[in-house]
Amino acid sequence: MRPLLLAAWIATVAPLPPAAAAERFFDDFGDASTAQLQRAGGWTLRDGRGHPGVDGAAWRAEAISLVDDDAQPGNRLLRLTARTDGTGAGTVQAQLCHARKFLAGTYAARVRFADEPVSGADGDPVIQTFYAVSPLRFDHDPEFSELDWEYLANGGWGSDKTRLYAINWQTVRLEPWQAWNQPHEEFGAFGGWHVLTMQVDAAAGRTRWYVDGRPVAEHGGRNQPVRPMAISFNLWFSPGALLPPSTTPRVYRQDVDWVFHARGELLSPAEVEAAVVGWRHAGVTREDRVPAAQPPLASPCDF
Repeated sequence: MRPLLLAAWIATVAPLPPAAAAERFFDDFGDASTAQLQRAGGWTLRDGRGHPGVDGAAWRAEAISLVDDDAQPGNRLLRLTARTDGTGAGTVQAQLCHARKFLAGTYAARVRFADEPVSGADGDPVIQTFYAVSPLRFDHDPEFSELDWEYLANGGWGSDKTRLYAINWQTVRLEPWQAWNQPHEEFGAFGGWHVLTMQVDAAAGRTRWYVDGRPVAEHGGRNQPVRPMAISFNLWFSPGALLPPSTTPRVYRQDVDWVFHARGELLSPAEVEAAVVGWRHAGVTREDRVPAAQPPLASPCDF
């Protein structure tokens, strides 16, 4: 039996109780509304304009929703919806962010990527993500920190290849673009559900990346995060390569089943999934024992 399936089976037979003493964060997105998601869950839904994405595009809170899971009765999903008619004014992108308090430890999320739009023509350079980031205070900010999963179903960033990026960032300048990072690319289609895991090992100065329990990359050196970050998801379009304008918008969706962080713990993907099964068996849809950063940090949702 595969390790992840074995862990889930063991947890189903003998559920693992949530580790009460551990500083862990878990959200199953079981809220009835996005208002409750913000109020009780501590999430911010982006509403406005700005980096990244298409010039003139808007970020809209209504692009975030909570929906029933047709494949799993009783389960709820977080849904991000982005659309474009090929113009900046006709483009809406989606983003939500949690508090800026996450650094070393284990990050994971179960995410459904899309290889094609739910309506309209296929081919826009859509970017589907799960990441953690700190603010960029100025060009080449030495304390900028980011860990980034990006799925490019239709290519982007100067290449038309379909691929999943795993990226550790050191710093960046937006205009003109200049970046220092350490990327890894998994080529091929990743449409459908995947569990994405990152282990930030502060003692070893390494970040390890896993897709569905499979190790795919290990990064280190000066690209390691150094400042608390906000866990985030966004769905947007890479600028400069949209399909021609059309009266029929192209609509893309990205779904998230759950998200997890264990502060200071290096957990295997199987251990993460076993913990999630344990919470679900206990009827827990949200747990947040990760303390706020001290001193408190602003948590903008604009990057």
